[in-house]
Amino acid sequence: MTDRPETPLLDRVARPADLKQFSDAELKQVAEELRAEVISAVSETGGHLGAGLGVVELTVALHAVFDTPRDKLIWDVSHQCYPHKVLTGRRDRIRTLRQKDGLSGFTKRSESVFDPFGAAHSSTSISAALGFAVARDLGGQCEGGLGDAIAVIGDGSMSAGMAFEALNNAGHLGKRMIVILNDNEMSIAPPVGALSSYLSRLYAEEPFQDLKAAAKGAVSFLPEPLREGAKRAKEMLKGMTVGGTLFEQLGFSYLGPIDGHDLDQLLPVLRTVRARATGPILIHAITRKGKGYHPAENAADRGHGVAKFDVVTGKQKKAASNAPSYTKVFADALLQEAAEDDRVCAVTAAMPDGTGLNLFAERYPSRCFDVGIAEQHGVTFSAGLAAGGMKPFCAIYSTFLQRGYDQVVHDVAIQRLPVRFAIDRAGLVGADGATHAGAFDVAFLANLPGMVVMAAADEAELKHMVATAAAHDDGPIAFRYPRGEGVGVEMPDRGVPLEIGKGRIVREGSRVALLSFGTRLSEVETACEALSAKGITPTIADARFAKPLDRDLILQLAADHEALITIEEGAVGGFGSHVAQLLADEGVFDGGLRYRSMVLPDTFIDQASPRDMYAMAGLNAEDIEAKVLDVLGVASLAGKRA
Repeated sequence: MTDRPETPLLDRVARPADLKQFSDAELKQVAEELRAEVISAVSETGGHLGAGLGVVELTVALHAVFDTPRDKLIWDVSHQCYPHKVLTGRRDRIRTLRQKDGLSGFTKRSESVFDPFGAAHSSTSISAALGFAVARDLGGQCEGGLGDAIAVIGDGSMSAGMAFEALNNAGHLGKRMIVILNDNEMSIAPPVGALSSYLSRLYAEEPFQDLKAAAKGAVSFLPEPLREGAKRAKEMLKGMTVGGTLFEQLGFSYLGPIDGHDLDQLLPVLRTVRARATGPILIHAITRKGKGYHPAENAADRGHGVAKFDVVTGKQKKAASNAPSYTKVFADALLQEAAEDDRVCAVTAAMPDGTGLNLFAERYPSRCFDVGIAEQHGVTFSAGLAAGGMKPFCAIYSTFLQRGYDQVVHDVAIQRLPVRFAIDRAGLVGADGATHAGAFDVAFLANLPGMVVMAAADEAELKHMVATAAAHDDGPIAFRYPRGEGVGVEMPDRGVPLEIGKGRIVREGSRVALLSFGTRLSEVETACEALSAKGITPTIADARFAKPLDRDLILQLAADHEALITIEEGAVGGFGSHVAQLLADEGVFDGGLRYRSMVLPDTFIDQASPRDMYAMAGLNAEDIEAKVLDVLGVASLAGKRA
């Protein structure tokens, strides 16, 4: 077992109220112990490390000053919530993070009263906090009571349109609420740090209604060199001088920038705000992801998502694989297409590494666009590129594409624009749990007229589907693939465009046909090996397309077999539902065909290993075997899983 850090003060904290027993100097030690505890815990579980380390002092200060859970502390995205969980009665379970039956890697209402609002997607915190503030003023009631509403949102999340919609509405309503802008990207020079400290002292000492005037006065007392520094800080000073920042124009009082790692600044500012705020206020705190742990601070992604690691060296313990990841296969295939066609371009919404487009950006920087956390804009931007004669590949995780669905419908599908949607993280994704599951994309895309929807059965098929999308100019096209490594099939040198709407027979058999859509095909093949030992040899087919369906293949399978079973890694309403509609329209059921559809269950599945999650979903090889035995009436062999 990893050596645990010594944490004498943290050991005395069972709930946030216990922080009020400490002096400000002792709170600094609590923060250091909390940082060590988070590093130790995540070294054993893996997870989002850098974001949490960047808000350790802010977490301590917020819980020490405010009265949670009566005051509602809402973490945007909540990658950064591990220190919060340690301080809110969950330290004894912190080493179960992201594991089956363990703590969620995000805030979760069902887990603790100190998590008033669940999150895992960005830019929702200000809207939720405003809702709590209005509910408070209208006499609403909830567990823990209703006090102040505090949203902690990163500068990346602030780039999304929803955050600005919430700011605009909050400024208009004028309700007392607090937004902490956790700015962890600013490169802050020493002069700006000195200015930050000076302004913070003014904010804490002057009457609240005179804060704006105090900020103007601070600028007038500073020599010219101190007005330089980081570009964004300079622009902020300029805004103060002429009469207000963007946030003030939206109706917020603005404080900052302050050093988000300096409790001598954080504590007096938060205390002043709590005592004097009357309307919406935004506190701009400068932090650094990975703060206090050199391996995370020095990593390119600041330790965003890590596997288990050695605390001393920071070296991660990742399992080796002989097969390439689906994401890498997509990236390499797209590079091949771009090398031959300079109209091929790529769009991502703040996930260049996660989608593999960092490789594309290195090779073709002028044709790769990271639009920030703005999926709606990313989709419509791609539509504009397509209308302008380019071949855009819009690479977005399945769970995040949900946020751009209106744009997929109105700006892409209705106009029949050839946007290529590369849908990563399809299916169940493991430790990130229900919020990141790619469960719904087939259902919400395949119902759109003119949309082509594909799913890769393996990494070679994915390469062919990239080529298919590149060659397809007659409307939008989407292809989905899961997280993780491929199955180890032989890879072609180049992808070859597939015939639109045509599947393939993998193995001929009799009695029952198994029609797979996506990477459950390997589980289907494993199930059929077990069935063969029982004298049952199903036909195996790979649909490849959910839209348009391979009508001829499906009807032939129905005609030649007693039973037809579809298998997919998606929710009800997807591929299997479209197959059932076709069979019903063609009157196939009148002939006595036994049809079954294996889909994700009508529930949200909590985090576990992908294997365990698919077992809970009933979509592993043994589940497929049991389904075949059941539909053929071989109940004595089906057993309890039938």
